[in-house]
Amino acid sequence: MDTTLDTGAPAPTALKRGLTARHIRFMALGSAIGTGLFMGSAGAIQAAGPAVLLAYMIGGAAVFMVMRALGEMAVRHPVSGSFAQYASRYVGPFAGFLTGWTYTFEMFVVALADVTAFGVYMGFWFPDVERWIWVLAVVFFIAALNLISVKVFGELEFWFSLIKIVAIILMIAGGIAIIVFGISTQSENAAGLHNLVDHGGFMPNGVWGLLASFTVVMFAFGGTEVIGITAGEAKDPKRVIPKAINSVPVRILLFYVLTLGIIMCLQPWNTIDGKASPFVSIFETLGLTGAAHVLNAVVITAALSAINADIFGAGRMLHGLAEQGQAPRAFMRVTRTGVPWLTVVTMVGALLLGVVLNALFPDQIFFLIAALATFATVLVWLMILVAHVRMKREIVRDGRLPSEFPVPLWPAASIATIVFIGFVIVMIGVMEDTRPALVVGIIWIALLLVGYFALVRGKGRQRHELVDETAPIGVIVDD
Repeated sequence: MDTTLDTGAPAPTALKRGLTARHIRFMALGSAIGTGLFMGSAGAIQAAGPAVLLAYMIGGAAVFMVMRALGEMAVRHPVSGSFAQYASRYVGPFAGFLTGWTYTFEMFVVALADVTAFGVYMGFWFPDVERWIWVLAVVFFIAALNLISVKVFGELEFWFSLIKIVAIILMIAGGIAIIVFGISTQSENAAGLHNLVDHGGFMPNGVWGLLASFTVVMFAFGGTEVIGITAGEAKDPKRVIPKAINSVPVRILLFYVLTLGIIMCLQPWNTIDGKASPFVSIFETLGLTGAAHVLNAVVITAALSAINADIFGAGRMLHGLAEQGQAPRAFMRVTRTGVPWLTVVTMVGALLLGVVLNALFPDQIFFLIAALATFATVLVWLMILVAHVRMKREIVRDGRLPSEFPVPLWPAASIATIVFIGFVIVMIGVMEDTRPALVVGIIWIALLLVGYFALVRGKGRQRHELVDETAPIGVIVDD
């Protein structure tokens, strides 16, 4: 795909390593604490009831294995657009093309969900203002921030994530206090552990409800793979990436399982209708309107953080695809501060579609977008796992040095995760509400296949080279 523009002197194309350990650690903490938790959790609760806690634990275990697989490859090959390049190297050029463009599609769809959620949150304070107005404002605001420098992006993510984390910890403490000391204005459905079993039991919709919830639960974890994207701009990837990834289990237990458990203790699961964030509605239901306003500010911060990360992730992936010859070379160009500016502008242009969708379909848009994002997310995770399996086999076959950050329980846990992700894809097709997302996903793959053979040639069709930083300096992983 040769779309070079001749403008005289060559434009700069190298990203700058401006993300510190502090930035990446909080990006790791904040990446899974976003719209999927603050807004999407309502749909998962409606599907499974209190048993959704099991779904988050099972899904979280799968996400941890994906992240460890990605981490092992990222430490070995810290490059821009990491997992698309790993798929190109270890599976094949089309696999890298599919992975990279699907991740970009995922970030676009997730960003649509995030800007939609931002409009919903602002409606809590300004119910008479059309949602699309807020969506338009936030798209341009985040675009401006992303065009400054990667260091500014890292600092914003640090503070956004810090606000989210502190707020959730305070909410957990406040929720426990309400449960233990009876600080509540409710006379009916009083807060307590009994709410987890009193309204149809712990699994009110049966095993089927639990299985159905995975289509929303996995959306909540989408975006955690952005840690792999940071490998090309991390100052010390071999040290900071493992630390960030190893924090995943604690994040899942604290920020998902414990938090949602407390929410369902405070408010019966069958009263959570999804019209507002469950984090806001519980305190409004309890009569604590001040807390509801504070938490609404927090979930707005969470949405800003997520949109910020979405644009960052898509931009860096497009930059990596351009390096491989699988995207227009113009996407390689960066500003003097190392920002791939054209990718940011492209994402912003695509997000303007969100303004139109929110104007035309304000009530239906969020959960269809969530289903689309789930499909794209699990497809990317599947390609990460397959690439990792191929890498592990090649290491053994060629007698290369062992990895510095190997996955646990190899190979059983990796195989089990692949099977689980295949199950989630099947469930997206089985569920009537999410089936259109699978249809769109299949059409997307078909379009990519046609685009690959029609437009990608030369360098983009060749096996991609990666420097193996576990091996002695200068050794190339390619044959």
